[in-house]
Amino acid sequence: MRNLYMRPPNSNIILGIDIGGTGIKGAPVNVQTGALTKERFRIETPHPAKPDAVADVVQDIAKHFHYSGPTGITFPGIVKNGVIYSASNVDKSWIDLDASKLFQSRLRGPVTVVNDADAAGIAEMRFGAGVGRHGVVILLTFGTGIGSAIFCDGVLLPNTEFGHLKIRGKDAELRASGRIREKKHLSFKKWAGIVSEYLEELEKLFSPELFLIGGGISKKADKFLPYLTAKTTVPIEAAKMQNDAGIIGAATFAKIRS
Repeated sequence: MRNLYMRPPNSNIILGIDIGGTGIKGAPVNVQTGALTKERFRIETPHPAKPDAVADVVQDIAKHFHYSGPTGITFPGIVKNGVIYSASNVDKSWIDLDASKLFQSRLRGPVTVVNDADAAGIAEMRFGAGVGRHGVVILLTFGTGIGSAIFCDGVLLPNTEFGHLKIRGKDAELRASGRIREKKHLSFKKWAGIVSEYLEELEKLFSPELFLIGGGISKKADKFLPYLTAKTTVPIEAAKMQNDAGIIGAATFAKIRS
């Protein structure tokens, strides 16, 4: 049977696409080094972010790079074997949809779909601040909501959704996300105090060896990191991959699953 997929000449170059609440961005990634091989391309997330509209954008990103081959795609919700089980920050019509089949119908190659924070965590553990770290490592991404990824000795426990942990009766992401900081015009020092309370609660539950703070806000780590505290002396560090983490992690996950 003829192979329907045209793999790129270098099988270690895989397209990663990161679906976010405000933007969808992608780039080809060298999954051996974690480096983008071309400048990332971004298109605003459609509103409402319904499946077909988002799939159109994903297709446009692949076309921008003239890409054929395996693709890794993040999604901001619970993903099991390509099927979406939650959609807090996108349209509810995603729930119970087989996203991998939807995207594969638009792309010239096999598709792997992974939770966005899990993808960011994979990137950090493979190529960033988590390299060589053992024990329990928790990565948190602060953006439209709060994403989470937890690893034990480098092994991912997927779909943790710690952004919905209750702090003072409210989801943590309704108190401490990057969007809430901007909406309430909180100073970085004030916001860091709220985040510290959240970290202390996570520490009680998981006794991590390291917290990594990721998402777009990690670009401004110098403004808030000095004010972050945990209950004991658990190190708190900024993630290194910043806004490229989802792209890199999605591509890496696709390679792992291929």
